[in-house]
Amino acid sequence: MSARAVVTAILLGACLQATAGTLVAHVVGKDGMPVEDAAVVLEPLAGGAGVRPVKAEIAQQDREYMPYLTIVPRGTVVEFPNRDPFKHHVYSFSPAKVFEIKLYAGKAAQPVVFDQTGEVALGCNVHDWMEAYVLVVNSNHYAKSGTDGHAMIGAVPPGRYSLRLWHPRQRAEAPAQDIEIGADTRALQLVLDVAPRVARPKPPPDAEDY
Repeated sequence: MSARAVVTAILLGACLQATAGTLVAHVVGKDGMPVEDAAVVLEPLAGGAGVRPVKAEIAQQDREYMPYLTIVPRGTVVEFPNRDPFKHHVYSFSPAKVFEIKLYAGKAAQPVVFDQTGEVALGCNVHDWMEAYVLVVNSNHYAKSGTDGHAMIGAVPPGRYSLRLWHPRQRAEAPAQDIEIGADTRALQLVLDVAPRVARPKPPPDAEDY
């Protein structure tokens, strides 16, 4: 690439950043308390440049999946490293992605391609309490709420979007809403009815671990 082309690309990128907007969402429950691990997704109503896959990883560590929720664009390849000193058996029976990675340690032989949108629940055939979720979306504009309930989506091209809110433990599906994103920051409070997470018993490691 010529020096002139490089400069043009940098200037174009700077212009796009300057005209992009930001969505700051505060997700709360019906009791007004912050909701962690809520997925906030913006899908352009007028279509767009297409979805770009990203790199993602869901680890097994201390006999738990980390993180609990992963949001990925359609087509993303997800690695499942096992960082425990014994084997795990990852599986999902969800319609959006049925797969299994049989007993393995370290790095899985093959990563998993999430090529269909939808919600995917993960389990482990060895440790029943292990659970995690993957939300596969048709967008590159998304964020997950933290412990304070806040989720920020930056670098959003101005336009009209369908805003979707989802949580693994939601009691009812929140209706999508159309919103306008400009070249500034827009703040929204979103309410979602979420069941509390019930901790499943995790016995100490023993000979039953592989």
